[in-house]
Amino acid sequence: MRILAMIPARMGSQRLAKKNLKEIRGAPLIAHAVRKCLAAGVFDEVWVNSEHPDFAAVAAAEGVGFHQRPEHLGSNTATSEQFVAEFLEKHECDAVAQVHSIAPLLTAAEVRAFVERMRTGAEDALMSVIPEPLECLYRGQPVNFTFAEKTNSQDLNPVERITWSITGWKRAPYLEAVRAGRCATYSGKVGTWPVGRNAGHVIKTQEDFDIAEALWDTVHAGTA
Repeated sequence: MRILAMIPARMGSQRLAKKNLKEIRGAPLIAHAVRKCLAAGVFDEVWVNSEHPDFAAVAAAEGVGFHQRPEHLGSNTATSEQFVAEFLEKHECDAVAQVHSIAPLLTAAEVRAFVERMRTGAEDALMSVIPEPLECLYRGQPVNFTFAEKTNSQDLNPVERITWSITGWKRAPYLEAVRAGRCATYSGKVGTWPVGRNAGHVIKTQEDFDIAEALWDTVHAGTA
């Protein structure tokens, strides 16, 4: 199975400006993501996907490909489904793993395990999730418990929260769904892959970045 890594990077982030270029330990988040994908050793190719040419220099310096998507797919109204489809239309492969630079505590070993599941599993779409073994509500109503009794947390069915740290899709069913006007993100057989809380930590704000920076050495010490 030919699997590509695609690392999305939009320049115009709103809550934390140019977050993909913010540095931890002397390198921007986007470079750390590239290095992680290379260290995992499971991809046929690694690509940075952005509307902005500034990311091309980072990709070149790290020795990976740069896919410049159309400028309108870098706006804050463009969806991931749109730019993933545009990428897959241009690159022949069996599957793609989207590895987010804004999930810097996801390790190369965790990427490797996820991709191995993509190779051996029957899923068309694979989502990284954090299992939440606590009482969860949706609009004030119980999801995995009942108000009629108190259940010990260890006896609950965990709710799975999608993290988007790493996500995998098989190319053919994804593009088939796009061309048919259906939702492609959850097309075909959808599966989940549990990751830890650190791996599922995604940077949206300065506080998120500060947390990742504080945990960096603990998470990445001696990892590969």
